[in-house]
Amino acid sequence: METAEIRRRWLAFFENKGHTVVPSAPLLYDDPTLLFVNAAMVPFKPYFLGQQTPPYDRATSVQKCVRTGDIEEVGKTSRHLTFFQMNGNFSFGDYFKKGAIKLAWELLTGSIESGGYGMAPERLWVTVYDDDDEAAALWVKHTGIPADRVVRRGMKDNFWSMGVPGPCGPCSEIYYDRGPDYGQEGGPAVDEDRYLEVWNLVFMQNIRGEGGGKEGYPILGDLPAKNVDTGMGLERMASLLQGVDNLYEIDEVFPVLAKAAQMTGKVYGEQSGKDAATSHPDDVGLRVVADHVRSSLMLIGDGVVPGNEGRGYVLRRMLRRAVRSMRLLGYEEPALPALLPVSMEKMSRSYPELRTDFARIGAIAYAEEEAFGRTLTSGTTILDGAVSRLKAKAGAGGAVPVLSGDEAFELHDTFGFPIDLTLEMAAEQGVSVDEEGFRRLMGQQRERAKADAKAKKTGHGDTSAYREVADALGRAVEFTGYDELRSEATVVGLIQNGATVRSAGAGEQIELVLDRTPFYAEGGGQLADGGRIELVGGAVVEVRDVQAPLTGLSVHRAVVVSGEVGV
Repeated sequence: METAEIRRRWLAFFENKGHTVVPSAPLLYDDPTLLFVNAAMVPFKPYFLGQQTPPYDRATSVQKCVRTGDIEEVGKTSRHLTFFQMNGNFSFGDYFKKGAIKLAWELLTGSIESGGYGMAPERLWVTVYDDDDEAAALWVKHTGIPADRVVRRGMKDNFWSMGVPGPCGPCSEIYYDRGPDYGQEGGPAVDEDRYLEVWNLVFMQNIRGEGGGKEGYPILGDLPAKNVDTGMGLERMASLLQGVDNLYEIDEVFPVLAKAAQMTGKVYGEQSGKDAATSHPDDVGLRVVADHVRSSLMLIGDGVVPGNEGRGYVLRRMLRRAVRSMRLLGYEEPALPALLPVSMEKMSRSYPELRTDFARIGAIAYAEEEAFGRTLTSGTTILDGAVSRLKAKAGAGGAVPVLSGDEAFELHDTFGFPIDLTLEMAAEQGVSVDEEGFRRLMGQQRERAKADAKAKKTGHGDTSAYREVADALGRAVEFTGYDELRSEATVVGLIQNGATVRSAGAGEQIELVLDRTPFYAEGGGQLADGGRIELVGGAVVEVRDVQAPLTGLSVHRAVVVSGEVGV
């Protein structure tokens, strides 16, 4: 069963059970506590916290999620993806344990013909919280599962909270027995590789207090209304229903891996053992490519662009790790133009907007690969030389060579080599990095940059280039932002590093002057506007700040996302 069909069946089943289908929130969700949406319940948090009244009693969704906390582990295990989809069904003061249990069992074990997933009941196990006698009894009574396949576990495993004081409650997890080829008998408490978790039903009925960890907090009382929050990993369910060993072999991920293997002349799985810990480096690299290409597609689709901070940096890091993995696998040519369309073809079955917006998505990704190609060539040469010198100096059997903070900073500052790439490449060659020294130098650079920016904003910097552009324009820039948010204009000036230039290419930071603009320049206590400039010929510029270093001259501080910008 294709992943898109599993998704469709989920939404159709719960819609038929009276749930409102809620579209996935974008990965760039308006939540200051999150870099990206990382769970199905995130868009529903205001309802669970009592901050808003839900417009429905029952809801269901398939939520796009990204988790990047352990990005270095991608590919090393067969169960970790940075982008994934979480199926969820939610009850806000409506049905509770009995309803959630009956719905879950019906969908899982219902026949394919009736719209279910057709899973064999005898292969399912469930866990409940130690003290949750009610849930344990409901499972046996309403599903017919034998009592010996209902396993009780402690707070660490079967009690859920947001990690802060607020709603919490016991949960009940459903596991699928993959059979003796995957591990020993005894249920999920014995072996969670053989018994694979597929669905978690959270019964929010309590209020928790302060405390650390997953089990070190007090339960203060009961919620006035009992809620249900469930989550099923779509990719994990796909691996089971498609009969493959891991997440990288499902229909939405494997085609990219297969294409990368074809391009590099590698045969996936040929040199690896069954255990993920024995994976051959080539297989790890192919998995990294498959995961990061798919995640980058989804992030760019939701509006993220490569950058040096926050969300933009996560995307940049993924794109560059994918490109570098292809280089390590022996492919030196641009890889993303061949790989990204493969991922789009699969993912657009569930997200058709990826196809209609693919020209923009591809332009951003390909420009980043092109810019990184230049960085990788120059930076690798410098790093390899430094590593060779360090190893020669250390000699055989000595202490682990250490790349200095100064050298790591030079790689970053002069050649655009990100520190995480330096750390990865140095570690591959048995060299450590003085990361603390690098961070100290970066901090000093940021302080200098802040002082420079302050000088520019207050008019104490060198304004000769701005004066040159202003004189050529001969009048004030026309501001149209009170009447419109989109304008047509002409590029009348480009400034880089304090000097006027005629053009700038993808990945470069520029200051751009238009003859007219809807972008408000910072002033009078008001923040500057941000947005995009799309040029005839296809170039795209992301505007991040707007200043007025001279009266009447609005200067757009921006980065060229794709193409070439000219006066």
